[in-house]
Amino acid sequence: MNIHEYQGKEVLKQYGVTVPEGKVAFSADEAVEAAKALGTPVVVVKAQIHAGGRGKAGGVKIAKSLDEVRAYAQELLGKVLVTHQTGPEGKEVKRLLIEAGCDIKKEYYVGVVVDRATGRVVMMASEEGGTEIEEVAARTPEKIFKEVIDPAVGLQAFQARKLAYSINIPTELVGKAVKFMTALYNAFVDKDCSIAEINPLVVTGDGNVMALDAKLNFDSNALFRHKDILELRDLDEEDEKEIQASKFDLSYIALDGNIGCMVNGAGLAMATMDIIKYYGGEPANFLDVGGGATKEKVTEAFKIILSDENVKGIFVNIFGGIMKCDIIAEGVVAAAKELGLSRPLVVRLEGTNVELGKKILNESGLNIVAADSMADGAQKIVALVK
Repeated sequence: MNIHEYQGKEVLKQYGVTVPEGKVAFSADEAVEAAKALGTPVVVVKAQIHAGGRGKAGGVKIAKSLDEVRAYAQELLGKVLVTHQTGPEGKEVKRLLIEAGCDIKKEYYVGVVVDRATGRVVMMASEEGGTEIEEVAARTPEKIFKEVIDPAVGLQAFQARKLAYSINIPTELVGKAVKFMTALYNAFVDKDCSIAEINPLVVTGDGNVMALDAKLNFDSNALFRHKDILELRDLDEEDEKEIQASKFDLSYIALDGNIGCMVNGAGLAMATMDIIKYYGGEPANFLDVGGGATKEKVTEAFKIILSDENVKGIFVNIFGGIMKCDIIAEGVVAAAKELGLSRPLVVRLEGTNVELGKKILNESGLNIVAADSMADGAQKIVALVK
C-alpha cells in the first residue's frame, strides 16, 4: 500500500526524522491559508500523487508570495500529471502539500528496502540525491553504497556512520545523519514497510539533516497490525477494479492486455501470463483467487475481469488442490449468466473434483471452450481473441 508524501512525513516525524513544516491543502484557499500559517518567505507547492518524478513533470512549484501560492495551487489542482511512474494516462492532482522552503546546501539519497537476494533489510545511500536512483544505478553504480542489516541487532551506529562518510556528509553533521538513518530504519521495521525512500535527504544552511521528500510503501499483508496506516489509504489513487478485488481478498493487478486471466495460486497465475505472451497474446490482468475461494468469491473475480472494457476474451486456468474445480465451475457459470457473457471463454480445469467441474460447465448451456492443458488453453484463447 502506498501513501502520500505528506502522510509519510507525519509517520517519520513520530520516529524523530526531521522534516520541513507543511500542511495539506485540497483547494487554492486552503493552500493560501496554509502558506500564511507557515509564515516563511519561500513556500513550496507540491502535487500529491502516488508516483515519483513529480518535479520533472511540473508538479513542484516554488512560491515567493501568497499570490504565487494561489496561482500555483489553481494550476496544479485538477491537473493530470504524467511521470515515468504514472504511465501515459497520468494521475489527477487532488491534494497539495504546502511546505516551508529551506536553505539547501547539498542533496543526498537514502533508502531502505528488503533485498530478496540476501533475505535482509538493506540501507542504501548516495551522494547523487534529487535524481532518480535508477538512473544513478545504471550510469554510476559505484556511487551507491549499501549496508546489509542483521535483523537480530538492527542497524548499528557504525553502519550508519560508514554510509554517512561514504556519501560525504559534512563531518560536523555525521552525528545527526546517524540519528536520521537510525530513525528511518526503526520506522521501516515498526511499520512493516516494503520501501522507505528519502530523495532528497538534504543538509541545510543552518546545519540540519532533513527529509525533503519521503516515499513509504507498506506490506499489505501486515496492515492488520497497523490500523493507523490503513486509515491513510487514498482510494482515488488506486484502480477501481483493484479496490473491489481487495474487498473480497482477491489478488488482482490490472495490466494493458486484452486476455483476462482467472487462476488459483500466484505461481500458476504468473506462468499463465507467461504462456499467453509466449503464444502471442497479451494478458489483461494478474488474478489469483487463492486456495480457499468460495462460489461468491469466484463470481466476484469474474465480474471484475468483465468490467475491464479492454478484455476481449477470458482464460480460466485452475489446478484444484484445496480449491475444488466444481466451486470454480459454479462461480464461472453464475457470473457468466448474471452478466450475460458474450466474450470468448476458455477453461482448463485439473485436480480435485475435475470431472464434476467439467460436468457443471458442459451442462451450463454457455459457450465455453474446454482446454486439455495450460498450453492448449493459451493457444485457444489467443486464437479466439485474434
